[in-house]
Amino acid sequence: MIIWHRAIEQVLQGLPGVQCILDDMVITGRNDKEHIENLAKVLQRLEDFNLRVNKEKCEFFADRVAYCGHEIDKSGIWKSRDKIDAVIKTQAPGNVTQLRSFLGLINYYNRFLPNLASEMKPLHELLEKGKPWAWKTRQQKAFEKAKKLITSEPVLAHYDPQKEIRLACDASPYGLGAVLSHVFNDKTERPIAFISKSLSKAEQNYAQIDKEALAIYWAVKKFYPYLFGRNFTLVTDHQPLTSIFNPSKSLPVTSASRLQRYAMFLSGFTYSIIYKNTKQHTNADALSRLPLKCENNKDFDAVDVFHTTQIETLPMTSETVANATRRDTVLSQVLLRVQGGWTEGENDKSLSSFYNRRHELSLHQNCLMWGIRVIIPSTLKQQVLELLHSSHPGVVKMKSLARSYVWWPGIDSDIERLAKECAGCQKQQNNPGKVYVHPWEWPSAPWQRVHIDFAGPFLDQNFFILVDAHSKWPEVIPMKRITTARTIEVLRTIFSRNGIPEQIVSDNGPQFTSAEFGQFMKNNAIRHYKSAPYHPATNGLAERFVQTFKRSIKSMKHDSMSLNKKIANFLLQYRNTPHTTTNESPAKLFVGRQLRSRLDLIRPNIQEKVDRANMNSAFGKKGKPVPSFKPGDHVIVRDYRGNKWINGTIESLLGPLNCTVKTDFGSLWKRHVDQIRKTECRNKTEFSETRYDERVPVTPCTISVPCNDTVSTGNDHNNVSESVSADIESESTDHNAEIKRYPTRERKAPKRLIEEM
Repeated sequence: MIIWHRAIEQVLQGLPGVQCILDDMVITGRNDKEHIENLAKVLQRLEDFNLRVNKEKCEFFADRVAYCGHEIDKSGIWKSRDKIDAVIKTQAPGNVTQLRSFLGLINYYNRFLPNLASEMKPLHELLEKGKPWAWKTRQQKAFEKAKKLITSEPVLAHYDPQKEIRLACDASPYGLGAVLSHVFNDKTERPIAFISKSLSKAEQNYAQIDKEALAIYWAVKKFYPYLFGRNFTLVTDHQPLTSIFNPSKSLPVTSASRLQRYAMFLSGFTYSIIYKNTKQHTNADALSRLPLKCENNKDFDAVDVFHTTQIETLPMTSETVANATRRDTVLSQVLLRVQGGWTEGENDKSLSSFYNRRHELSLHQNCLMWGIRVIIPSTLKQQVLELLHSSHPGVVKMKSLARSYVWWPGIDSDIERLAKECAGCQKQQNNPGKVYVHPWEWPSAPWQRVHIDFAGPFLDQNFFILVDAHSKWPEVIPMKRITTARTIEVLRTIFSRNGIPEQIVSDNGPQFTSAEFGQFMKNNAIRHYKSAPYHPATNGLAERFVQTFKRSIKSMKHDSMSLNKKIANFLLQYRNTPHTTTNESPAKLFVGRQLRSRLDLIRPNIQEKVDRANMNSAFGKKGKPVPSFKPGDHVIVRDYRGNKWINGTIESLLGPLNCTVKTDFGSLWKRHVDQIRKTECRNKTEFSETRYDERVPVTPCTISVPCNDTVSTGNDHNNVSESVSADIESESTDHNAEIKRYPTRERKAPKRLIEEM
């Protein structure tokens, strides 16, 4: 447009009596002759540049023209008629209410109107209490005079882009009104333009909040050229709209669709919105109550079309819903309040749910709506519920579906009730959610309560599982047959080692529910607790250990060990490992000590060092001082073969109390310091006639001793069963080798015995 305006100015440059703004041209003259000459020059210039004008849009030889929002004539520039038609063409009031509204408009600008009280006296006479309504000539003249006063130059203001602008909007049950004003430095308002319109039949059915919103939407569209691209202030006497249309707040999702559409339109403008009480909002209020007559708009509102389609998707028509709404005792009252406005502080408790949503309720095709949801009358609720439940969805899906179409107070409770009463749905329900697990009381001592179960079939076997509740000490017994008799036999074996517990917890397996097992419990004064059928959590301690046992044994499937050896290794490590519940190992709580394993070989033996120190201390206090020897000392050493002492020399020290002594005959003997004495005598030892060969060993040099592959750990508590042994390594021996009855004499020094002595 700017380029076009610049081009037209260049075309018309130098021509007298012509003014152009965009594509509008005004050609003037001081008289007819000058005017015709100027017009001819303009037409010739347009022809030279091959430009044409639309004859239907041209007006020639007019005494008064509308140009840029003003009317121009020989007397000067005046307000455009369309800006004040809303006042000039206002029909005379037909009742006291309309007269009060008109007088409110006049009084709003009374500071610009001198002698207003005397001019308006005939109108004020009709407001006297008890006086009948009679509109006569005096009143008509005063009414016309008032309209001229309100549209006179002292009251009206020309539009100024530099001044603050304010748009006041209002709606009545049958019309809309708005006033565009400038706010001057002294805070006075002077109107720029007045507009009003009567509502169509469809619009008259809108909720009051929708009518008020429509007034804002319509006024902003009307004054679009004045408002777009600059800041302005919206004024309304409907307070909820200050939140709904507040540009700094988000629109509630439950707002009516029409309000959402209006809010989206207003989002393209820069504005603020304020609330004024109706008594201070009389300028726009009067225009809405005395609107201009206009032809009914036959175009359908897009929101009305959408909501009508929404209602028609229900198993009843919008007419059915509307008729039922009018007959409903509660909704009929809501309908009246939505159309006429709510009273602040509604006392009717039956309307409280609707009063809390009053700013979000609307009316479409005489059907009440909350947002996009149709409010269903009580007579149609059951029909709608059956439709929602036609495919038997769950409660959550029914509620989700309902929130897209329908609403009434307590709809969620009605949906839940319907789902609970549906026999088909109840039979197909899943198990209820698991409740909080109530733990067993922790026994104060081991073996008060034990939990038993079977693991398997697993690796072609079954395993009897027993776990002590206090220490978490487990027992695992492989079983080929899991009959009641065999189960009792295994329990007797375990009880023989650990005693009889006070309580036993099991599931409902046939071995535990038989009469024979019950008699066994009774004979041993054991209280037997069984879990609920198909509820293994009651016996969770045994069930959890079964999982741990299976996982560990499966993890060792690549180890080249027998199953019994794997079970023994697993039990030894499990019993020695601190449990997550007690933070102590099962062995520590059950037998009062840690079980010795091969891991203990890694740890330095501090106890042995302490015992040795204690022994030295004891010797120092109760015996003689420990003699000191060094290699090379001459000593006499105790000989247990015949002679009492023989000469020798200290070969090496084996510790503080043991030495290796080399005798005068060349033999190496290991002796305690108690068996050695220092000597200075080096005479050769005299022997009796029967000489002993010092090389004769104390024990045979070669002897075969049978050794079992498996050796018991020495603790009955650690036995898995009679056939399972702890994992203790031993050297393999040949059991078929012949065991000699007598030792064999060999003529060489028995080095092995000398080294080990």
